[in-house]
Amino acid sequence: MTKGLIQILQEDFGLSDDQFKEAAKIKSEKGGSTGEILVSKKIISEKQLLETFSKQYDIPFWPELPFNNTGFDFTRHVPIQFLKKYVMVPFKTTGDKKEKTPAEHEPRMEPENSDGTKYVIALNDPTRFQAMDDLIRILTLDDVHIVLAAKDTILSAINISYDFSRDSAEQLVQTMEENGDTIIDEIEETADLLDDTSDAPIIKLVNHIISQSTKARASDIHIEPFQDSFKVRYRVDGILYDLLAPPKWIQPALTSRIKVMAKMNIAEKRLPQDGRFDVKIGDQDIDVRVSTIPTSFGERVVLRLLNKSGSLLTLSDLGFVPEKLEQIKELVRTPHGIILVTGPTGSGKTTTLYAILTSIHKPDINIITVEDPIEYQIKGISQIQVNPKIDLTFARGLRSIVRQDPDVILIGEIRDRETAEIAVQSALTGHLVFSTLHTNDSASAITRLVDIGVEPFLISSSVISVMAQRLARVLCSDCKKPYSPDELALRSIGITPDQLKNSHICRAAGCENCFNTGYKGRAGIFEIMIMEDNLKSLILKTYDSNIIKKEAIKRNMGSLRQDGVKKILTGTTTIEEIIRVTQR
Repeated sequence: MTKGLIQILQEDFGLSDDQFKEAAKIKSEKGGSTGEILVSKKIISEKQLLETFSKQYDIPFWPELPFNNTGFDFTRHVPIQFLKKYVMVPFKTTGDKKEKTPAEHEPRMEPENSDGTKYVIALNDPTRFQAMDDLIRILTLDDVHIVLAAKDTILSAINISYDFSRDSAEQLVQTMEENGDTIIDEIEETADLLDDTSDAPIIKLVNHIISQSTKARASDIHIEPFQDSFKVRYRVDGILYDLLAPPKWIQPALTSRIKVMAKMNIAEKRLPQDGRFDVKIGDQDIDVRVSTIPTSFGERVVLRLLNKSGSLLTLSDLGFVPEKLEQIKELVRTPHGIILVTGPTGSGKTTTLYAILTSIHKPDINIITVEDPIEYQIKGISQIQVNPKIDLTFARGLRSIVRQDPDVILIGEIRDRETAEIAVQSALTGHLVFSTLHTNDSASAITRLVDIGVEPFLISSSVISVMAQRLARVLCSDCKKPYSPDELALRSIGITPDQLKNSHICRAAGCENCFNTGYKGRAGIFEIMIMEDNLKSLILKTYDSNIIKKEAIKRNMGSLRQDGVKKILTGTTTIEEIIRVTQR
């Protein structure tokens, strides 16, 4: 070690004495290392710090890890918590005898095994030599080479290693003994959390199901019992896929394990139950909502997975075409009125409302929501969770909200007359109100409100816009293929020859990046009905949704299918997908 950290940073990156003094002051007050403080204050980047460590300690810095741990299963001997705490990962590389000059970021390693393999430990902090020595001793390694790597790179490598080391679901099922009583005893002993170190096969199986579903970006897991079998399926991008079909005798144990995790009554199998639990998989925090119902062949279980680690989407991420995005931005600037979002369950209504709230959220606006459930916590917004057990309903929560002097109110869903009437009164008294309804299109929302019991003249004077939406699967960018559809297919979706000019229509192919489905992710298709004067007058005469829709289309409202056609012509999705989500 010829030079110190400060000297190298000054020579290579031009840090000033004042910057070091600032770091030293923080270090004396709060602790930590000088390097970490400089990175946290954005004076230097993590890469620059690691390059400095590389010079200081004469340890090579690798920007990427050539990660291939085939044949080196350290995961059975080293707890994942140990590696994450000290931010280090061991791996094995195969030397390339033909390579004459190693790349700049690769270590010059001479000693290696006869087959060319080299054992390497990647560190983020070279001062943690004690933990590194412990790791070498646990794995009984010789000729270990040390490299430096970024924190995210190392954590990603750790997660990959432990994910691939898990037993497959089929192997786990095969190792179980056909003894339901023993399995139930194992469940009750490990009651409260997902325990990665547990040897109980049923616990491993549940862990594996949740882990694989999360990896596949699933939104739900379905455990469905039949007379002589049961099936585990997961929903990805709105479509259910088979995950596993274990033997029937495993069903009660699997159900009981999930009910224990969700703090539900495992003895009660005759009544529906609801529960929830949190689990951490790698660097992802998953909120799991559990629902059970009794059927003729056992309890049917649905787990809804909500990834709390994902960031909230913005309006521009939702899939609005430019003109509709401008419409939405103009509508949400309205000082008062009701904006409704409609669509079936799982069509992304709540996500759209969260994106709208995020876009208008400012320090000078008071936003309060009442939801069931609260799906995402939004910083700076007061959110109320509905709780029918203590009579905290939408209507009761909404009455209390109005006395809190809000500017903007979000109601999770309008379900009854009382809630609808309070929402209307709030809009008429100067509040901007957002809510959802379960209807098939925007015009049907008017019919639904009248059916609930809201007077047509109140609807026409309070509702400023109704937006219907669906979620269409987006073609995988790695494998989608352009093609020329036949005339019948074009006619079925309403695409004219003129629209085909300067456009390319694609179809799904399938690759390993999209689990051979041909699709990866979803985007919204929308229709926005703005309540202009002519529509308000029409509602006072009739609330027939067909008549209202025809009038709205005359006034240039683009329908769901027309919005879908625009996404077909840009190669975003397929004809089949738009027909599926907009079928009349």
